[in-house]
Amino acid sequence: METSAFLIAGLLVALIVVFTVVRAVRIVPQARARNVERLGRYHRTLTPGLSLVIPYIDRVHPVIDLREQVVSFKPQPVITEDNLVVEIDTVLYFQVTDPRAAFYEIANFLQAVEQLTVTTLRNVVGSMDLEKTLTSRDTINSQLRGVLDEATGKWGLRVNRVEIKAIDPPQSIKDAMQKQMRAERDKRAAILGAEGQRQSQILTAEGDKQAAVLRAEGNRTAAILQAEGQSRAIDEVFQAVHRNDPDPKLLAYQYLQTLPQLAQGSGNNFWVIPSEITSALQSMSRAFTEVLPQSPATREKPSDDMVAQAASDKAQAEEAAAAALADAAEAEGVHHPDADPSHPSHPSHPSR
Repeated sequence: METSAFLIAGLLVALIVVFTVVRAVRIVPQARARNVERLGRYHRTLTPGLSLVIPYIDRVHPVIDLREQVVSFKPQPVITEDNLVVEIDTVLYFQVTDPRAAFYEIANFLQAVEQLTVTTLRNVVGSMDLEKTLTSRDTINSQLRGVLDEATGKWGLRVNRVEIKAIDPPQSIKDAMQKQMRAERDKRAAILGAEGQRQSQILTAEGDKQAAVLRAEGNRTAAILQAEGQSRAIDEVFQAVHRNDPDPKLLAYQYLQTLPQLAQGSGNNFWVIPSEITSALQSMSRAFTEVLPQSPATREKPSDDMVAQAASDKAQAEEAAAAALADAAEAEGVHHPDADPSHPSHPSHPSR
């Protein structure tokens, strides 16, 4: 019986010893820290690794994370300078630098940081209007960081960054902003369209101008070349006429050859033979009946064939001149079968 009592007591002592040893040995992970109180007062901070404490005398508090932490706060309503309520969602990056201050200087440093962020954010945004708030995120971030870093320094915290994740204005403001944005885009599109059309018209006008200038230069060059050609042709004809020295007889013959062309038009109802045609025909007759002076080319003795050809040409010319004289004698006025009989030039009308 006594043996059983000693065995139970030994087991209890062994359990107490094991429990005491376990409580005396504390292992702290890397980038962590634990505060130790001895008899109710702060004694020391346990660093990463194996540490020994006095059981039942030293009290070890929970682990404090020394790594940089990210906390996203829920959106907070903030009133801008122009009395608009916007929802602002913030993200805070901080790190515990002094575990003792973080545990003893503030009861809950996360809640304190959140409330300080909200109040500072309301002070900063309250001095800005909506448009400036939406376009000044860097300014808001820097001001928030400065205020938070100064206030949390005594709490053993270091605020590394403060970022505004979202700024949500009211739905009516969103609709108005969308309409304004759509109007601005339509305006830019209209301006770009007008600029494109203006540039197109300018380029088209420049092209038409250059084309007109080139056409005018081409027409001018063509007119100059045509005038020069006509001038050269007239000069050549004039020089040829003067080199050959024509007499009135040749001109009268040419006049007789041109005379039948006056009546070839389909709209001619009658044609008039000038009174000078009789003298011209008489000159032609004398021209073929008189002996022409011999040119240097004909001063040599002609052959029999040339004499026969000349006699034949002379006979044909005399016949043509006689026929022309007869036609002229018959019609010294107007000759046409469809003409009015009362007209003075009709054959049935008495001539002067």
